[in-house]
Amino acid sequence: MNAIFSAVFLIAAAIFLIYDPNGFLPALLDGGQKAATLSLTLLASYCVWLGFFKVLDRSGLADKLANRLARPLGKLFRSSDREALGYASQNIAANFLGLPGAPTPLGVKATQKFLAAKNGYAADMLFVLNATSLQLLPTTVIALRAAAGSAAPADIFLPTLLATAVSSVLGAALVRLTGKRA
Repeated sequence: MNAIFSAVFLIAAAIFLIYDPNGFLPALLDGGQKAATLSLTLLASYCVWLGFFKVLDRSGLADKLANRLARPLGKLFRSSDREALGYASQNIAANFLGLPGAPTPLGVKATQKFLAAKNGYAADMLFVLNATSLQLLPTTVIALRAAAGSAAPADIFLPTLLATAVSSVLGAALVRLTGKRA
């Protein structure tokens, strides 16, 4: 992938240098500045939410939430493995808050636990729920829109909630209909 991206960049830079040599350096610097600003905005957003999850975990609220969700998630995933369901519930919560990077390690741990218990259905369901990603707060997209200078970055709240709710329900229903019994 790095080779492909490098080749695309070099070809684009060569074409830009041929057609607008005086605009190349300012465009390159402006792009770098925008990339740095966007990266810092996303980093700040991730730090806040990952810190929130760490506080949730250390305070014991994550365990209480996992215990409350154990029964419905047990039915959804057709599993009784508390540890796997705990990882899965935290994964779903992170997706619910619109943090695409944060739930990955939790999803990997939950999937490993489900597969170790030979529960491919639960792993499939978790994969589909991650792909459809029901989001109450699309924090990353709101942060991207704010960094890009949007006048109303949170205007995507309702459309995102509706689209992800429909896709999550439909995806879960399809896995339920087509999935093997665990």
